Amino acid sequence: MGSTFDKIKGTSNEIAGKARQAAGKAIDNHEEQVKGAVQEAKGNAQVAKGNAKEAVKKIVDKA
Repeated sequence: MGSTFDKIKGTSNEIAGKARQAAGKAIDNHEEQVKGAVQEAKGNAQVAKGNAKEAVKKIVDKA
C-alpha cells in the first residue's frame, strides 16, 4: 500500500471510530465506546504509517 492510501484509510478509521464512540456515549453503551476508541487508535496508527512511508520515500528519492 502507498502512503496516500494508508493516510486515507487511517483518516477514515479515525472518523468512524469517533462516530462510534459518540454513538456509544449517546446510548450509554460502554462496549461500543471502547470499540470506537480502538478503531480511532487504529486509524491514528495507519496515518502515522503513511507519514513514515512518505518520509522514507523522500529520503530515498534524495539519495
